Amino acid sequence: MDPLVLGLLVAFVTIAVLFSGISVANGLLVISAGFLLAFDGIRSLELLPEIFFGKLDNFALLSIPMFIIMGASIASTRAGADLYEALDRWLTRVPGGLVISNLGACALFAALSGSSPATCAAIGKMGIPEMRQRGYPEGVAAGSIAAGGTLGILIPPSVTMIVYGISTETSIGRLFLAGVFPGLLLVGLFMAWSLYGTWRSGNHAILNTNSSFSLRQKLEVLPRVVPFLLIILGVLVAMYGGYATPSETAAVGALLCLAVAIIIYRLWDLKALWVVCRDSTRESVMILFIIAAAGVFSYMLSSLFITQSIASWIGTLDVNRWVLMFFINIFLLIAGFFLPPVAVILMAAPILLPIVISAGFDPYWFAVVLTINMEIGLISPPVGLNLYVINGIAPDIKLKTILVGSIPYVLCMVVAIIILCLFPWLATGLPDIVLGPAV
Repeated sequence: MDPLVLGLLVAFVTIAVLFSGISVANGLLVISAGFLLAFDGIRSLELLPEIFFGKLDNFALLSIPMFIIMGASIASTRAGADLYEALDRWLTRVPGGLVISNLGACALFAALSGSSPATCAAIGKMGIPEMRQRGYPEGVAAGSIAAGGTLGILIPPSVTMIVYGISTETSIGRLFLAGVFPGLLLVGLFMAWSLYGTWRSGNHAILNTNSSFSLRQKLEVLPRVVPFLLIILGVLVAMYGGYATPSETAAVGALLCLAVAIIIYRLWDLKALWVVCRDSTRESVMILFIIAAAGVFSYMLSSLFITQSIASWIGTLDVNRWVLMFFINIFLLIAGFFLPPVAVILMAAPILLPIVISAGFDPYWFAVVLTINMEIGLISPPVGLNLYVINGIAPDIKLKTILVGSIPYVLCMVVAIIILCLFPWLATGLPDIVLGPAV
């Protein structure tokens, strides 16, 4: 069978199997074994165990469970509420300061946790009721937190960036730096839309609040927030100062976050610590299982010459490179609607990266564009994980209202991708300054 036709068959079967409700990792293993058995014979299955476990034989993978523990220990405390409260006290005199406080808290919490659902849950539990109480539109209240939560997979440390780096053999440190300015760009776009949406609602009172806090009230909340900011700063200095690898930095960050959770938030109950370890282990195993299964899936595509044929076919197309990037973005967008970010990155990045590089695009710039596409998927149906997290926090807000409220933020992300296309140095500039030009 022609490899391109076989590739279409694999794509159709993969979509059908994953839509059946089977877990992503098990689905990829079943599909890989089935196609190898049908088109390459039973002997091709002998290498699958070696490939499966060999994919996990990577020192960089240690950073994934460490960053997850770092985020889980913070998510189990009132850290999110304290970040929100501190920003609210300092920004209360700013027009629309509450929505800015929520988005700023989302950005800071994302830098601590690297998890989108955790960011939504931690900030949304306090932010959404407070915004509704003060008269903010439900769409702005729910949509801003849902969109702010997506920053967890872009602002470093990001688990999806680690997965991208491992699957494409690119520098994780450079990937983290590439996500900084685009992350701040998204925060700015989200804030701008939130203020416009609030103003458009006609409730100008919330844009000109008279509430205020004394300097003492503003300062008294800082001791709970400053340690986390120091941890973020320490992780960045250790990583980019050449003092530690990403994996070692993640381990130190996890230890420091646990220490802060125990000392400041009195998380010394063994049951609470057990929950942190249990949830971190479950999420880590899930991600590592998908990574190993995706390695087997990639081997199947390569063994049946599907990957090589697709790359050769695209290389023969006489199209403008921006047209090519447009269709790649459409593909990533559709894939993100149905699959979790980790699965899309592991399945698509190894195939797309050689094409992207041959078209003259920077691989680290592409990582940011890919991640923003995955962010759109987190607040878009039918999967839209963040939409359901927000619905769980505020069940009296209809899912339709949350979805409608999140649509403008999807458009903000599309605008961010366009801006990155026009000014790619927003993603590549900081890595080049700190680490030097990529070779």
